[in-house]
Amino acid sequence: MSSPSSTTASSRVPAAVLAGAAFAAVLVAAVVGGAAAPLAIGDPGAVVRWGTLLVRVVHDLAAAATVGLLLLAAFLTPETTRTNRRLTATRAAAVTAAVWAVAGLVGMLFTFASLAGIPLFGQGYLMQLTTFVWDLEVTRVAVISAAMAAVVAAGAAVARSRAAMAWLSLLAVLAVLPLALAGHAAGAANHDVAVNALAVHLVGVVVWVGGLLALAVMRPRLGDDLGVTVQRFSAVALWCFVAVALSGVQSAWIRLGSLGGLATAYGLLVIAKVTALVLLGYAGWRHRRTMAHRLRADGGDAAAFLRLVLGELVVMGVAVGVAVALARSAPPVPDTAMAEPSPAELLTGYPAPGPLTPAAWFTTWRVDWLWLTVALVMAGVYVAGWLRLRRRGDAWPVYRVVLWVLGWAVFAYATSGGPGVYGRVLFSAHMVMHMAVAMIVPLLLVPAAPITLALRALPSRPDKTWGPREVILQLVHSRYLGLLANPVVAAALFFFSLAIFYYSPLFDLALRTHTGHVAMMVHFLLSGYLFVWVLVGIDPGPKRWSPLLLVVILFATMAFHAFFGVVMTSGTELLAADFFTRLHLPWALDPLADQQRAGAIAWGVGEAPTLILALMVAAAWVRTDRAEAKRRDRQADRDNDAELAAYNAHLAELADRHRRSAEAEADRREKS
Repeated sequence: MSSPSSTTASSRVPAAVLAGAAFAAVLVAAVVGGAAAPLAIGDPGAVVRWGTLLVRVVHDLAAAATVGLLLLAAFLTPETTRTNRRLTATRAAAVTAAVWAVAGLVGMLFTFASLAGIPLFGQGYLMQLTTFVWDLEVTRVAVISAAMAAVVAAGAAVARSRAAMAWLSLLAVLAVLPLALAGHAAGAANHDVAVNALAVHLVGVVVWVGGLLALAVMRPRLGDDLGVTVQRFSAVALWCFVAVALSGVQSAWIRLGSLGGLATAYGLLVIAKVTALVLLGYAGWRHRRTMAHRLRADGGDAAAFLRLVLGELVVMGVAVGVAVALARSAPPVPDTAMAEPSPAELLTGYPAPGPLTPAAWFTTWRVDWLWLTVALVMAGVYVAGWLRLRRRGDAWPVYRVVLWVLGWAVFAYATSGGPGVYGRVLFSAHMVMHMAVAMIVPLLLVPAAPITLALRALPSRPDKTWGPREVILQLVHSRYLGLLANPVVAAALFFFSLAIFYYSPLFDLALRTHTGHVAMMVHFLLSGYLFVWVLVGIDPGPKRWSPLLLVVILFATMAFHAFFGVVMTSGTELLAADFFTRLHLPWALDPLADQQRAGAIAWGVGEAPTLILALMVAAAWVRTDRAEAKRRDRQADRDNDAELAAYNAHLAELADRHRRSAEAEADRREKS
């Protein structure tokens, strides 16, 4: 048995290997790509130029380690009464998250010095920093990400429950996302696509790199459970590989512009990253095909696993270092928009579409890769679950599969077709997109019963760890969902958030910014799904209310919804006026008239879904009554109708009591 000191030393080796490879790679890549070259104007000095790169490497590795350790603790590692692996991994994550937060703040200081063209803490530096740190997006998102990392560090230092570890892992992943708004993506001409690709890329990288590093660091403590942990992580790594590969190709193409861009210094670094990705894909294939099975069959093969992992970490370190240098290198395609963008492009980031004709609703497309990917993944995962049930011999209604796929097809059309394109510049088209996502799509998705399918198709874990099935069960039966799934709360979220959104600065924020637009779409979909689910959902969850009360809540909510449409239709004050009046579309309607049309759409489109929901609630009411009647019939068959006999006996007893009372009253009158 190895001593504690040797175990600790062997745990530090993987981290040292990863960090060493990353630092070496960033130095070489910076020389090749010119990431640390002196600036012609406003050069902040060599300390800032090189310090920015080195601190970013520390930042990225600490972020990856934090995410990986928390994911390992919450979802991958088996625990017994004799082990304390989760707590060990979580406490280690507290340290790495603290390093992440500090590196984020230090990196922000270097970045501001570079933007201002002032040496770190040079003359006027602090005054400009305190004045502009929140106004510049690149420094603002760095502060936000560092603050979230600090919260993760504080939480991981005290967390003991698995639920707390799971929430912290989610927060750690979310802390990475603001960084997608910085770097080349922040200034790319195709801003939204670049930001989406970078966000997916960052999440895939931190989960993949961090998970493998956490596995290597925790390897001495996993013992015989190393094999099952590696097997679980390999499934996660496969998803990460696909996400990193696809998003990396998209990001590289935006910045290279053509295959000719590969001949530049930037292109050589891209080739280096692609080579690293291919090598890592091969290593991941080895994990899935051979290593995981060998470890489960023979735990003593951990030495071979360590050799393979150390090789992977070297390649991952090189990829991280090259990526950091790429973020500071000038790409072949400049990170600037058109020389003379139109007002619509300045406000939305996209060229203005042509006139809106009836045919344009179906012929105008601009693929929103984020939402199209979400739709394809959700449809594909559902179909995969259905096929798994079929192969197992279990039945699942085909109409539910059709409804689910059709729902996501409508969602893809609403976000990438005419409603999504014209919804960027026309209030009426925006309202069509809103009603489609919040009311029509949930009507198709909820009856498909995705939670029930997932619980039947996903395997359960016998060692009490949280896999996808266990996470779903935790969410379905959580107190938080119990509160949100209260029909009154769900209805309030559905309606009042609608009114608050349009009659507050949130509407203007969603029209102008990518983050606001994404948050808007997520809210539309989730609030609509929740409202429909509490009314007609058949998936497991909190106790359902009686159909009569649900009908009352439905019509009350739709009455408020109609009132909202009437108010908007008759309103004379333009919402988001500073946005719509600056578009200057030559073919568009008067903005106020278009807003009134949007109110009419909100009013009119709500009628059909309301009727469908009412019919579905009524049908559920009938099914509930029939099920209750059948239950009573079966109970009567089992106990010879004991319930009816008891009821008849009760009636007979009441009749006898009444008779005796009447006789006693008659006797009293005769005596008087």
